[in-house]
Amino acid sequence: MDEMNALRQGLMDTCPGMELRENEPMERHTTFRIGGPARLMALPKTREEAAAAVRVARAHGIVPFFLGNGSDLLVSDKGYPGFIIKAVGGLTDLTVEGNKIRAGSGVLLSTLSRAALEHGLTGLEFSNGIPGSLGGAITMNAGAYDGDMSMVVRSVDFVDGEGALKTLSGADLDFAYRHSAFSDGRRLILGAELELAPGKPDQIQALMDDLWNRRRHKQPLDKPSAGSTFKRPQGYFAAALIDECKLKGARVGGAEVSKKHAGFIINAGGATSADVLALARQVQETVLRETGVALELEVRFLGEE
Repeated sequence: MDEMNALRQGLMDTCPGMELRENEPMERHTTFRIGGPARLMALPKTREEAAAAVRVARAHGIVPFFLGNGSDLLVSDKGYPGFIIKAVGGLTDLTVEGNKIRAGSGVLLSTLSRAALEHGLTGLEFSNGIPGSLGGAITMNAGAYDGDMSMVVRSVDFVDGEGALKTLSGADLDFAYRHSAFSDGRRLILGAELELAPGKPDQIQALMDDLWNRRRHKQPLDKPSAGSTFKRPQGYFAAALIDECKLKGARVGGAEVSKKHAGFIINAGGATSADVLALARQVQETVLRETGVALELEVRFLGEE
């Protein structure tokens, strides 16, 4: 019995009710709609199942990959030969008390922003329209329109590499631009506490609508993508640099630099992971040659090229 089969059996013995999938197509789990099969995927419904899955994997010497909504992820066409724990679909507990929201890592940002609106809480309007989960958003300190997760997250519950339940709060979250204490992928976020401020629902709704309309008119939301492909270089905007180099509409296979927003590489139809990577490198090389600015990928890559 190989290690992945042994892990599967161990998970079945420890968490008999937890859903497991073998050779699961990752195109079903990323907003790019790209990716070959993952050897084994667990979809825990509770924090206890998630923690147990980490402990069983650890006992078998396997490091899991923690997946949210796959909104910043590009998976290899060859797939991923390891073990994935996916939070979205489970870990979706959500409670509101006063100006604080406690939510599981699998809760989508769209759900969180609506909950905040319904309870007259302001501070999450920026997240309306970001197609990610709470866990993924914390991991990369997701943000838009002058807001990001560091402004609202006060503590995070997680499972460490040994399978122990722990909490981080305050400065220990190590938030920075597209970075947090969880960016190394070694710990599974179970949930978090967010602190917001009282607001007027009509004003909150108006701001959410305004930001959504800006996003809808400026971004290629009708095509699969992973959002902004490149991080913002200090002192510049990636999209402006790419546009300056006349790269809008550039294609490799089914991957295309969006004609609507140069900061997005989109799946224009039938794109492969290899197409996206080749186009991203073409953009990086051209921008560096013509402007002297090095663009860094914001999209994470999983698997082997």
